[in-house]
Amino acid sequence: MARHGFSKRSFLIGSAASVAAVSLPEFARAAPRALTAVLESEVVILDPHATTAAITRTFAYHVFDTLFAMDTAGTIRPQMVDRFETAPDGLAWTFTLRDGLTWHDGAPVKASDCVASLKRWAKGDALGKMLLAAVTAIEARDERSFAITLREPFPLMLDVLGKPNAPIPAMMPERIIPAGEERIKEIVGSGPFRFKADAWRAGDRMVLERFAQYRPRAEKPDFLAGGKVVNVDEVVLKTMPDDATAATALVAGEIDYMQYLPFDWLEKLEKAQGLKVMALTGLDMFQGNFRLNHATGPFADKAVREILWKLVDQTEMLEAIGIPDRYVIKNCPSFFMCDAPFSSADGAAGAKLAIAEASAALKKTAYKGEPVVFLTVAGSISQTAGAVLASNMRKAGFTVDEQVMDWGTVLARRAKKDGWSVFPVYANGIDMMSPLTHFYIGNNCVNYAGWSCDAVISGKLAAYAKAPDPATRKRIAAEIQVEAYKDTPSVMWGQFSRPAGYRLRLKDIVQSSFPIFWQLTLDA
Repeated sequence: MARHGFSKRSFLIGSAASVAAVSLPEFARAAPRALTAVLESEVVILDPHATTAAITRTFAYHVFDTLFAMDTAGTIRPQMVDRFETAPDGLAWTFTLRDGLTWHDGAPVKASDCVASLKRWAKGDALGKMLLAAVTAIEARDERSFAITLREPFPLMLDVLGKPNAPIPAMMPERIIPAGEERIKEIVGSGPFRFKADAWRAGDRMVLERFAQYRPRAEKPDFLAGGKVVNVDEVVLKTMPDDATAATALVAGEIDYMQYLPFDWLEKLEKAQGLKVMALTGLDMFQGNFRLNHATGPFADKAVREILWKLVDQTEMLEAIGIPDRYVIKNCPSFFMCDAPFSSADGAAGAKLAIAEASAALKKTAYKGEPVVFLTVAGSISQTAGAVLASNMRKAGFTVDEQVMDWGTVLARRAKKDGWSVFPVYANGIDMMSPLTHFYIGNNCVNYAGWSCDAVISGKLAAYAKAPDPATRKRIAAEIQVEAYKDTPSVMWGQFSRPAGYRLRLKDIVQSSFPIFWQLTLDA
């Protein structure tokens, strides 16, 4: 990735209007310009360091801010940082914060806050741990600058500090950071929106209000980077019981934005007046995977795992789900997404539906008919993908025990090393785009559900992290993929878009699978 340091450029927001509004009597104030959105789920965990949940990441990018951020091209750009310097030997980095940054409680953002935030975040993040392994010290120099000193060069420094993968390296005041492992109890960030704790109604709604003291960068907004100028007073995150209810509300104008449109509603929504369906491509698409349990059960045997590559046809699965062709990349062989920087077909030659071959191969393994415990989420698109695979597995000679439950139960079940064999899931392309961020490759040989551990992949991940340039990383990523096809940490079931929908009164909305509510404006 190209990287650029930026000189400081102030972007002052006049405060006279907000001061005048405070002095007006209640009856004279204008109603807030509010946007109502239905996201993928309710925001339950508010601590941005505490979970890999995408919904918490969405919340965090609005309420908190980061030192660096990714733009549309994948470039990591300064966000809270004004400028940074690197020593010629690559062992010392110095970062200076932008002037005038303020926490939502009115206190100034200090370098010591950022040091404390980085240390807390890094302890629980795979890439953060990799950074800590190379670090000798992270310390504040003065109120606006801090330094990171390394024992060995760490070429991925900016990629890690600006990574968009949850848990994101969000900055927070040092005073709210707990001494132990518990979650933060106050939600205080420095982002463009402020969380209104007194307006939060669990199971119903959450309100984010514009933070008047936020100072955007002077650059144009570009995905997660640039100037986050907020043109609405409030964003109301509404919880609705099901997709059909939310889609009906969108058509009726009761909500303005819906993150995931139901596929069986797409044709109707594309023709509805006053609506726009957001079609997304590339890294804004999703990758479906079957995650396998390497610790216990039939898939502890590598030879048995490999057979699944002959039982998956992505076109068959996506058609069964009902995803229109225009929202699909057919038969994508790349672990790291197609139409993406590390796209590759290396290692994929044997990944073709061939049930008879799979059956013959299975008979040569040590598999003796043990049940494959297949966890699926009721009513989800991944349940449909799982049903197709389960059917093909039975044809090949597997004994399959499909168990349907809610996602929370899947999370609890998968945390144990026994009692399950496989579950289907899908993840955002931004999370699956590189070896270090891909859930099932980047978490190789760590305590992560599925417990895949391949020594070759471990060595190549270390080499990838030390690679000096993008071309070398791309080569190593292809080598990792070849090994992943052999070890089978997961099996892809397709790359597809989950279109968002919004009312046409929303103007200049960021076209992204990440819900982004800065930049846009509202018509009356």
